[in-house]
Amino acid sequence: MSGKQFFVNRYKKLGWIYKEVKLKRAIRINTMNASRDTVVSRLESLGIVLEKIPFLKDGYWIRKSNFSVGATAEYLLGLYSIQEAAAQIPATLFSKLKDKTVLDACASPGGKTVQLANLMNNSGVIVALDLKPRKMFALTNQLERSRVTNTAVYNMDAKEASKLNIKFDRVLLDVPCSGNPITDRDWFNKRTMEDVHRNARRQRQILTEAAKVTKDGGEIVYATCSLEPEENEFNIDWAIANLNVKIETINCHGEKGLTNVFGKELDRSIKKCNRIWPKQTQGFFVCKLKKQE
Repeated sequence: MSGKQFFVNRYKKLGWIYKEVKLKRAIRINTMNASRDTVVSRLESLGIVLEKIPFLKDGYWIRKSNFSVGATAEYLLGLYSIQEAAAQIPATLFSKLKDKTVLDACASPGGKTVQLANLMNNSGVIVALDLKPRKMFALTNQLERSRVTNTAVYNMDAKEASKLNIKFDRVLLDVPCSGNPITDRDWFNKRTMEDVHRNARRQRQILTEAAKVTKDGGEIVYATCSLEPEENEFNIDWAIANLNVKIETINCHGEKGLTNVFGKELDRSIKKCNRIWPKQTQGFFVCKLKKQE
């Protein structure tokens, strides 16, 4: 079960008519290092044309730039990060991040880790994990460039987070997933349902470990850039049945999570999750869970 037509037909059954989307380049201002007005003014003085992203507090689309926005002094000084618009959403869904103990379980390349530090104003502690040693440089480089001072980085599998012997107030799970055809033009040629099911199993293992290390009353934000319900709604349906968590209401860009998928009825509370079909952004799925006491 693979190929473009197979997946396009699936998406139609889920309520989305496939069409190619050209992603807009986006940045997020690191307000712990400079004010929005200051950064916008400096970039506009360089001839960069910005458009405020309406559903993000600190996000801007790059409408026009004659050079790479990763080659400015402002970028190297950590005044902003290059981060796709939908990817900026998950970290904003937590409540009361200041002075909290936070786990970023699948952290590289570090965009969301920097965003968490920014939202925390470098208070509290972030523990950032990534499994692959080759990704550690990108992660640590992002943190150093952005002047993040509250983060400890570990080369560790998120499925083994309990080895840290730490209980966390907040856990971000931007889990490894199958991706989507908007960010990978060769996606249809290489993805199969076997891939999707393998990723879904791994995601459940990470969810299970996250629930173990989250304090009672703590929050878990689960996110993927996959369009496949097996990695999204099905996993959340499984989590609320098995991990002593409940879904919290969120207010962000996107549509309600699906509660009837290919004829299977899921827990009605899954409509509190958000599914973002590709249009202004890439595809994304986000859900906020609360660990029960």
